[in-house]
Amino acid sequence: MPVGTVASVKGVPQDVLEELGVEILLGNTYHLYLRPGVEQVRKLGGLHRFMSWSRAILTDSGGFQVFSLSDLRKVSEEGVTFRSHLDGSSHFFSPESAIQAQIGIGADIIMAFDECTEYPVERERARASMEMTLRWADRSKRYFDEHKNEVPWADRNVRPTQALFGIVQGGMDLELRRESAERTIEIGFPGYAIGGLSVGEPRQVTREIVQATVEHLPVDQPRYLMGVGTPEEIVEYANLGIDMMDCVLPTRAARHGLLFTSEGKVSIKQAKYAGDEGPLDPNCRCRVCRRYSRAYLRHLYASNEILAQVLNTIHNLSFYLDTMRAVRHAISLGRGARFLSEVWSQAKP
Repeated sequence: MPVGTVASVKGVPQDVLEELGVEILLGNTYHLYLRPGVEQVRKLGGLHRFMSWSRAILTDSGGFQVFSLSDLRKVSEEGVTFRSHLDGSSHFFSPESAIQAQIGIGADIIMAFDECTEYPVERERARASMEMTLRWADRSKRYFDEHKNEVPWADRNVRPTQALFGIVQGGMDLELRRESAERTIEIGFPGYAIGGLSVGEPRQVTREIVQATVEHLPVDQPRYLMGVGTPEEIVEYANLGIDMMDCVLPTRAARHGLLFTSEGKVSIKQAKYAGDEGPLDPNCRCRVCRRYSRAYLRHLYASNEILAQVLNTIHNLSFYLDTMRAVRHAISLGRGARFLSEVWSQAKP
């Protein structure tokens, strides 16, 4: 899922995202809550109509953003008081108000409110956070069940329903992750996310946690790994049984001139590309690789031209989406881990 934090994938218009084959976008409740505001989005018919996007949208609960601002928030059983990064104003998120905001935004998949712990963290702190996340998950579900028909769909004659996913926490402790998964399943959700990763832990630890946790999640419901990763990592996680992933890496890296190709990573800012007339990736059929040379892309970046960020982002998104299409193709062929390992080898820099 490309990340569209403020109802926009940075630098890429929606028609291009459709051309790339994006099926679902991720939006951020925290940022949309602060600007333009949930009520404004609701008045404008919900996020789909507001951003002119007819395909699926997932919103996170805002919990990760709140907890990443560790100096500006205060946690209690009721919820979290935090200060806006925009103007310093004080706000409060509870499980109920986070779900209320997501219902008002009108995404197709919304997330339970959870607490994301720092890394490293003591086991006692991880357990206390996990217990609170479970209590908040129960409150999130109860509020959702009572208010899920309030979605501001633009077409009142067609009223699809939202899906609320639960989030598994537990730090880097395998036993806590197992317990969190089992108890979150007991609460009952149509899909489950693995949260609290990509917070500074070694990537091998991330893999161990994912592999150990996914074994306890239902195989017939979506399994969503939040906030990962590189192309080769997402192939590996799909091989472990993960269905959904999001990450800011393809768009953020693009803005810094780091591009993913079938031949490895390319830092387009390097002088060696100044006279390179070849395409960025000869094996890529995206609109950027079909039309522009490495030399031109390098020139745009060196000139601090906005178009450089746009074209770089389009290519990186295309590469990620092509990688996932290869994964789905492998699954459809029934070749399993063997074929996925081949895709992983091709994607690896």
